[in-house]
Parts: sequence; C-alpha cells; structure tokens
Amino acid sequence: MFANYLIGLREGLEASLIVCILIAYLVKTDRRDRLLPVWTGITAAVLLSMAFGAILQYGSAQLSFEAQEALGGTLSIIAVGLVTWMVFWMRRTARYLKAELQGRLDQAIALGTVALVTTAFLAVGREGLETALFIWSAVQATGDGVRPLIGAALGLLTAVVLGWLFYRGALRINLARFFTWTGALLVIVAAGVLAYGVHDLQEAGWLPGLHNLAFDISSTIPKDSWYGTLLKGILNFQPDPTVLQVIVWVCYLVPVLYLFLRRPSPKPAAVVRPAEHRGGPRS
Repeated sequence: MFANYLIGLREGLEASLIVCILIAYLVKTDRRDRLLPVWTGITAAVLLSMAFGAILQYGSAQLSFEAQEALGGTLSIIAVGLVTWMVFWMRRTARYLKAELQGRLDQAIALGTVALVTTAFLAVGREGLETALFIWSAVQATGDGVRPLIGAALGLLTAVVLGWLFYRGALRINLARFFTWTGALLVIVAAGVLAYGVHDLQEAGWLPGLHNLAFDISSTIPKDSWYGTLLKGILNFQPDPTVLQVIVWVCYLVPVLYLFLRRPSPKPAAVVRPAEHRGGPRS
C-alpha cells in the first residue's frame, strides 16, 4: 500500500498542480467561459487513464502464462523508463511549469475550443497514462490486487485534496524539496519493479538465468511473513533473486539515484582581466 500510495501521491500531485494552474489562470484573467472545455479535456484524460488500466488488467488475464509474463516484464521496463524520465523532467522544469502551461493555454485559447480541450487533455493525460502503467506494474510485482490499488487510490485522493488546498491558497510547501524526496523514493520503487520485470522475462524464456540464483534467504525472510510482505510491497524485495535481477537492480539504482540527488556544480566565476593600458609607450 505504501509504495502505491507514494506513486499515486507523486503522480497525482503533478496532475493536480497542472489542473490548478490551468483553472487559476483562466479565473484570474476573467475567462471563465473557457473553463468548460478545460474540464472536458481533463475528464476525458481521467477516463482514458482508467480505461487503459482496465485494459491492462483484464486484457492480460486472457493470455497464456508465457505471454502474461512477457507482457508484464515488457510493460514493467517501459513503466520504469517513463517514471525515470518523469522524475528528472519534473526536477528540471518544475520552476518553469507555470509559465509553460500558461503560454500553451494562451495559444489554445487563440486557436479555439478544440485546441483548448486538446491542451488540457494532453497535459493531464500524459500523467494519467504513466500513473496507470506504473501502478499496474507495481500491482503485478506484489501479486496483490487489492491493497496496492487501495494505496494508489488513497494517494490520488490525497493529491486531489492537496491540489484543492493549493488552489485555495491554504497550503504552501517547498515543492522542489517535496519532488526531490518523493522522486528519490520513487526511483527505489522503480528499481524493484525493473528487477521484477527482468524476472518476468526470464520466466517467459526471453532472458536466460532463471534458475541461477544470486542468494536464497527464504528461510530467514519468508515470503509469507509480515516483514517479508512489507519488504515486498515497499521495495519489491525478493529473498531468492536471480543473478541477472541483482545486476540489473544495482546497475539501475546506483547511477540513477546518484544523478538524481547530486547537486549541479556551480559555474566557475568569470575571470575579470585588468584593462590593458591604451596610452602610448612611456618614455
């Protein structure tokens, strides 16, 4: 529940901030007549995201075991790639997000209603599709179809409440710090999803080494114990991973977490050279 709550909160808050910026800009510029197309685009994006999640869940259930494992592994790797790109993009562009969205909104208003609906749909739909895919991958990794969905729903609900409070001006937090810490936790969750995706592809026969275990501590941390379930749910921890899973987990987590958390090096100050003597030679 915690890992999926984090996913729902992190992704949902991004979408909530986008909605708040769009709505607040239209209200402040006295263009309330344009609110309906924006809400239409937002509603369509939410419905598409829910339909996408349902297709993933019920469509994959009709496949054979090997096909399910291949699909789950492939989509898990795609989800990790999308989430990794998202956390870096959000950290880089968070301070310019408001101005960028307002500029797009002005252009859409000038083009007409269809452009306005499309702008709102694309702005929220991207976040929704990423969220649906990553939550589905996380649910498949834990093997529990109820508690992860409850956690994700609670995270999304929290994000909606926070977005409303932001809009009302009742809440002010350091968004840069918030997205940094939640992004780091999300990278750790993504590393576990990536390792799970690799294991799925091994079970599908797409990757070798299914029976080549790196270690097996199932007797120390049983999978059905409360602490084993807790580690599985939060970190996608597996007490008997394959060698390839461990290699992929380390090769992803260490460099990505380092690049995400490191501070950009300060630019060297320009060297100011003394002005050259422009007069003639001294006698």
